[in-house]
This record gives sequence, C-alpha cells and structure tokens, in this order.
Amino acid sequence: MEAADHASETRAAMALEGIRVLELGQLIAGPFATKLLGEFGADVIKIEPPGTGDPLRRWRVMRGDTSLWWHVQTRNKRSLSLDLKSEEGQDIVKRLVAEADIVVENFSPGRLEKWNLGWEDLSAINPKLIMVRISGYGQTGPYRDRPGFGVIGEAMGGLRYLSGAPGESSVRVGISIGDSLAALYGVIGALLALTERARSGLGQYIDVALYESVFGMMESLIPEYDGAGVVREPSGSALPGITPSNAYRCEDGREVLIAGNGDSIFKRLMSAIGRDDLGDDPDLAHNDGRSAQAERIDTAINDWTREHSRAEVLEVLEAARVPAGHPYTAQDIVEDPHYAAREMIRTITTTDGESLKVPGVLPRLSRTPGRIDGGGPALGEHTQAVLDELGIDADTQAELHARGVCFGPGGTSG
Repeated sequence: MEAADHASETRAAMALEGIRVLELGQLIAGPFATKLLGEFGADVIKIEPPGTGDPLRRWRVMRGDTSLWWHVQTRNKRSLSLDLKSEEGQDIVKRLVAEADIVVENFSPGRLEKWNLGWEDLSAINPKLIMVRISGYGQTGPYRDRPGFGVIGEAMGGLRYLSGAPGESSVRVGISIGDSLAALYGVIGALLALTERARSGLGQYIDVALYESVFGMMESLIPEYDGAGVVREPSGSALPGITPSNAYRCEDGREVLIAGNGDSIFKRLMSAIGRDDLGDDPDLAHNDGRSAQAERIDTAINDWTREHSRAEVLEVLEAARVPAGHPYTAQDIVEDPHYAAREMIRTITTTDGESLKVPGVLPRLSRTPGRIDGGGPALGEHTQAVLDELGIDADTQAELHARGVCFGPGGTSG
C-alpha cells in the first residue's frame, strides 16, 4: 500500500490531531522524538538553520544531495529555515510557542537560555507549554556542561561495558541506540505531561539525559551489585543468568539464535536435539539450575547445530515450538513475508520524485493508526506557509529573507 493511500485512510482519525510541536535541535535524539509524534498526527514544525539545515541531511548514504536516512527521520514534518541567533528569529519562535503544545530540543544545556528561548522564557509566554529537553547528562548535576553524544551515554549508562566477548574490547551496537532510547523517554514524558495538563491546565518540562535513558534499560545490574556484590561482565552472545539463550554455529557456517530458557521449552528443545537425558535431569528443570550448568547445555546444543544446516535447525525447532531465528540483514528484512504482511516495509515517494522503501510506523494503534506522508522536506520548504500562518505579511517576509533571518527551499527566498 502506498504511503499516500494510507495517509488518506487515517487522516480523519489521528491520535495527536490538533497537537502542535516545535522542534529545536538536530541530528538524532530530538528529531527522532518529533518523528514519532508526527507519525500520529501532530503538526511538527522543524526549525533548521538557513543555508546548511540539519547536518543529518548529509549523514551516511546519500542519494543526490540528500541522506537516505533523512527521509525516515524527518517524515511528516514541516521545515522552517530560521536563524535562532537573531532577535527576529527568536521572536518568530516565541510567536510559534504561543500556539504550541510541545517544544522538543536537544541543544547543550544553557544554549537556548543564551538565545532567550529557555524554559522560563517560553513557559512565561505559554503556561500550557510542554518542553522536552534532551541532553547528554541532563539539565542539572556536575556533568551538565560536558558534551555528550549517544556513544558516551551508552558507556556511562552501563551498556558498553557489557558489549562484546569476555576479555575483548567492548563493541558498539551499529545504531545510535542511546539517542533513540532518550527520544522514546522524551515522547513518553510528553504524553504523560499532555495527560496531566488535561487535569491541571498547566505545562511542564521533561529533563531527559542520554546516559539515564540507557541506564534505565539495565535490568538488575545495580541490585545484583548492591545485594550480592556481583559486577556483571561481558558475555558475548549469551544472556547471563538465563539459560539457554545464545547464538550457535551451524554446519553451513551460519548462525542461529536459540532461546530455550522456559522450563517447558527447555524440555522440548532437549527432546528435539536428542538429549532427553538433559531434559529429564531434575537439576536442569528450572533456570537457576540450568544457569549453573550453562556451559554443559550450550555444548550439547552446539554439538547438534554443527551437524545441521541453519535451515534444518530452524525447521526442527519451529516444529518443536522452540523460539529460534537468525540475524537478519537489510535484505532479509525487505524480503521477509511477515514484515510485508504487517506493512512494516513501506514505499514512499521522496522530494526527488524517486521511490524509496522505509520502515513502517510503530506502535500499531487499532483505531487511530499512524501515517507516513512521503519523505523528509526540502530545507525551508514550509517557511512561507508557517510565516503566513503567523500573519507575517509578504513585505516583512521579504525583508527577513534579505537579511538572512529565514530562507525558503534550497536557501532561496520563500
């Protein structure tokens, strides 16, 4: 189904219809948060600096002069090219804030305050305003002013130490997971604040730190240290204390992932690989006993997988109802029938007129689903429309363009 068709089906029933969002910031965390809000009907106005725009426009793989990532990160947004360092640009932001519900920003703490656009300034204009502030270390604390990108948050949050194999250098997940987690917490905070505002009539700000967003995912890391003196160490592809859950090599050299850690699932797995002796062992009936003998169990599973191709292993385990799979490449995802059936791979038309496959919208709402309206906008594509909505006349707009305060598509006057 084409994106435009899907949008027309859901336009009248959007969960965030009527919510105005102003995006200040660039790259990943803040823009990812507003992307999620825009997919469910919020009117997202993305403010970009004149001339250059968001640096993400030129990150990673390009098609023409635009990043292919751009068409995911910035879909459903309107681009307003505006110089936030100018008094006129700041005035326009304040006029937008007067009618906004949510502002999302991911500048270094204190930057917006220098531009007279901090929380105190904006909430005075609009007491109902909700402001999501995403930064490396948060708006307070001794590290507040340190520069912090996702990889640093992932390290301080505890994730990086656990990544990789024992005795080897830590490895990074190949995506900006720290930024994305922070964006998700930012969206959760904004939605909670919207709900509370319906009762109190007042806004508030949400302080999101990258490192805390990663730290919030670390499960039992801290109580295990405090209560038992255990410092969890890297464990490769295994999941410590949960057995069996690991990666195993097959006869054809391919890898398969098997999660047989439920008590009944473990018995089915052992039966499927011809090791009923392990499945019937009372010492292995529950996870604590299995975890104490994880190496023994993994060896048994490895001995079996190495005698069969990956396809054979997966067929046997599916028949035995044992959770199993393999690491998907981008090609695997695009060609997978389950992805297709659930419309998680969508085809859009980008600003250059070309088609492009992109991820679908999450989460899946039954009555008010999300939408995709094409790809990311051209730089300043909606500058004139936004200024028109503010009641700024054509002569004033022309003067602002001439002075470099704001620009239209491609850096030209609107």
